[in-house]
Amino acid sequence: MKNKDFVITAFYEFTPLDDLEKLQLNIKELLESLSIKGTVLIAQEGINGTIAGSGNSMQKFQAFLKQKNLFNDSNYKISYSSAEPFPRLKIKIKNEIVSIGNNLADPLSEVGNYVEPRKWNELIKREEVLVIDTRNTYECAIGTFKEAVQPETTNFREFPDWVEKLEQSNLDKNTEIAMFCTGGIRCEKASSLMKRKGFKNVSHLKGGILKYMEVVPEQDSLWEGECFVFDDRVSVNHKLQVGSYEMCHGCRMPITDSDKLSDKYLRGISCPNCYNHKTPEQKQRYADRQKQIDLAKEREKKHIRSIPSSARKG
Repeated sequence: MKNKDFVITAFYEFTPLDDLEKLQLNIKELLESLSIKGTVLIAQEGINGTIAGSGNSMQKFQAFLKQKNLFNDSNYKISYSSAEPFPRLKIKIKNEIVSIGNNLADPLSEVGNYVEPRKWNELIKREEVLVIDTRNTYECAIGTFKEAVQPETTNFREFPDWVEKLEQSNLDKNTEIAMFCTGGIRCEKASSLMKRKGFKNVSHLKGGILKYMEVVPEQDSLWEGECFVFDDRVSVNHKLQVGSYEMCHGCRMPITDSDKLSDKYLRGISCPNCYNHKTPEQKQRYADRQKQIDLAKEREKKHIRSIPSSARKG
């Protein structure tokens, strides 16, 4: 485990599923027994999740995925953390494992070309290639590939509207397009939508940014900045280690040390991004929540201090 306490796995697979309630129960029972936390989404189109646990527990979960024909090595990304990144376990049945809200997008029927991480640099260096970052604005803000086009969406469900605007711009549908996202799932679904819309030359980064960081040496990387992740780490650097950003618990946006110097930053309550958009009632509610979090942490510290050090090791 590279001397880290928690192994974090982001994974997905588009594959037809049925009897979702039974699968939900099977996954829940297994992950609870392995003390794994995080979120897993299942739908008729497949499975998607990000979870964390011990190295041994995650190996057992990987074996479970293989047994159920739900494992895809390219879409299974591993990183590490010394702190537990998820507070609880959630297993949810959804209409989609990543919500785009457009029936034309169907990765089970049609997707763009998969580009292996080692081939990605060669593709996006070409001037005629339109590189599209399918993530949201707050994700793009802390890192992306140079000269990538950003749809400026705040939610993936806004992406189809952006594609319509792209069509209205009279972009030649033979234009070579290269798409990417965090783990590969959004750009795979986005590529399906664009193919169904008539774009002929669509590719996407297999395994996403996380797989690119895992496979491509940092000295050869074309990635600039850090990569936003949807857990308490907030971001990871190219070594897939915890990055330099924290999260505003008022608006869930990544914040820097500079943001925290602002008089609009109130820990657990607001930041420069959201201070003027929160009502006094919301700020008071967030303040009460932060107080409860701090009290809970203090009680936990006192509990740990009360346990003999010899017992803690065991």
